[in-house]
Amino acid sequence: MDPRRLYLAQTDTTVGFLSQDSVLLAKVKDRPSTKPFLIEVANSQELQNFARVPNKWKNVVRRLARATFVYPNGQAVRVVKEEWHLRFLRRFGWMYSTSANPSGRSFDERWARSQADVVVEDWRGLFAGEPSHIYRLGNERIKKLR
Repeated sequence: MDPRRLYLAQTDTTVGFLSQDSVLLAKVKDRPSTKPFLIEVANSQELQNFARVPNKWKNVVRRLARATFVYPNGQAVRVVKEEWHLRFLRRFGWMYSTSANPSGRSFDERWARSQADVVVEDWRGLFAGEPSHIYRLGNERIKKLR
């Protein structure tokens, strides 16, 4: 499996596009390539390659599922804990992730399938679920963004 290809998969929260090529994701989503993407990682060791978790928040990051954290360095990273999506993600270690819809629009499965290089489906199928909660972590404070 090539990490630079565009995958359509059911993530732990909603259906999404995944790739290690952020330029490809930006092109498909028709959004500025300067706007950063969420990064999904398979474990906390992989998280250390992208951000340092402030000591005060280590237990929160470890325990909260389906939550994305924006770290002091500006990186938005989610450690995936859901078994079925984790099986896919472990093959790569990490991937950029975004919802599988054109920017500002709702999910259209036909459009999403036509954009993807590879469609990854399991027993759950593909569905637009609730997106992850997003928290900004500071050294002293935590703020819920979504």
